[in-house]
Amino acid sequence: MSDVSERYRKVATQFTDRVRAVPADAWDNASPCEGWTARDVVDHVVTSTGFFLGRAGIELPAGPPAGDDPAAAWERARGAMQSALDSPDVASAEYETPMGRATLEQTVGQFGVGDVLVHTWDLARATGQDETLDPQRCALLLEGMQPLDELLRSSGQFGPKVEVPGDADIQARMLAFIGRDPS
Repeated sequence: MSDVSERYRKVATQFTDRVRAVPADAWDNASPCEGWTARDVVDHVVTSTGFFLGRAGIELPAGPPAGDDPAAAWERARGAMQSALDSPDVASAEYETPMGRATLEQTVGQFGVGDVLVHTWDLARATGQDETLDPQRCALLLEGMQPLDELLRSSGQFGPKVEVPGDADIQARMLAFIGRDPS
């Protein structure tokens, strides 16, 4: 089993815990992502998972869309991704990306794990759940993103940095870096 498979398993488990704990009446709560509800956060993570798998020639299994059943859609997407990452032949097969040849393992390790991690916080914040993230994952994500600061901002997918106190913990610093207000 690869490091990426294990990292994905850990962050996906934390996201799954939050998805399963969303009260039925909280799916339409506003999230920290402007214009998105809790349901939209899950839809984004499911869609992103399908995108990564699709680049590797894998289709998400059929099932209800996140708009209808966010929990079921996430379980389906998570299972497909974990299965792909757990298969060395599938995880290491190369395909074309906008940045050149890569593997599913590489793209999920570079982008997918962090996406699930950050959106775990978004979903927790939207639905009043525990917002605590793995500090080691937060540190690794922040370390990997800091050299790409200008590129990330120019993508339009990250807001301006948020100021946090100098003694802020690693989770708050990571969230502030990507434009989330951890307070």
